[in-house]
Amino acid sequence: MTTETAGPKTTEHDHRYVHGYSEREALRLGDQADTLARLLHADTAYPAGSRVLEAGCGVGAQTVHLLAGSPGVLLTAADLSAESLAQARARVAAEAPGAQVSWHHGDLHELPFPDGSFDHVFVCFVLEHLAAPVAALAALRRVLRPGGTITVIEGDHGSALFHPESPAAHRVIGHLVRLQAAAGGDALIGRRLHPLLTAAGFAEPVVRPRTVYADAGRPGLAEGFTRRTFVAMVEAVRADALAAGLATAEEFDRGVADLRRTAGPGGTFHYTFFKAVAVNP
Repeated sequence: MTTETAGPKTTEHDHRYVHGYSEREALRLGDQADTLARLLHADTAYPAGSRVLEAGCGVGAQTVHLLAGSPGVLLTAADLSAESLAQARARVAAEAPGAQVSWHHGDLHELPFPDGSFDHVFVCFVLEHLAAPVAALAALRRVLRPGGTITVIEGDHGSALFHPESPAAHRVIGHLVRLQAAAGGDALIGRRLHPLLTAAGFAEPVVRPRTVYADAGRPGLAEGFTRRTFVAMVEAVRADALAAGLATAEEFDRGVADLRRTAGPGGTFHYTFFKAVAVNP
């Protein structure tokens, strides 16, 4: 069962999603969610009947895993992009046809729901794209009942470690970090979750790192995460990096090629996500 509500298409809080809204990006998000489902979702389970808000659901890549781990929840999935919401609805219809989901198109800073409407809020890979993450968290706290929980998951590109070592590869990752900052986001936000939640008024924040490590003994992670998630994400900003004068085409391509080698024979790749849970006092 699905219902839909609409909100404003544009607001003062608009931001530019640095990765874009291409079909290739939707596939990358799906690869990432599927590859990391156990790592990121294993300990997230809400009781049947719980009112859950997924803020910034995007194309639904995380939504289907959220629903799989918490059957019977009453989920509201919200996103600023109408196109992404349409893809999310199609994904949920295909993979979780019996789920009870309401869809909301609008800005998470200006949600039309009454105070305390939800028992739990889930936010994954959203704060990194926002210029004012504390304001966003405070807006989400308003619609969360007292005693309810918020779960926030973010990455941190500064945690990328790999072999063979390559200054060129580190530089292209740095280009992505700079471009995201220029778009109003923070690709290093994972390390900031505890102070951000505290500043937004949440209590008892607990942050736990979730490490991805891939080598020749873990070919699924090398393919699903290193190549198809992380390297694909860096490669997708090539045109923007060249247009901004951050690198020449040759320099950028050399860095991406070196990153790809970390997923090959003899290569290793490490990355850390941060998962936080806090309470609305």
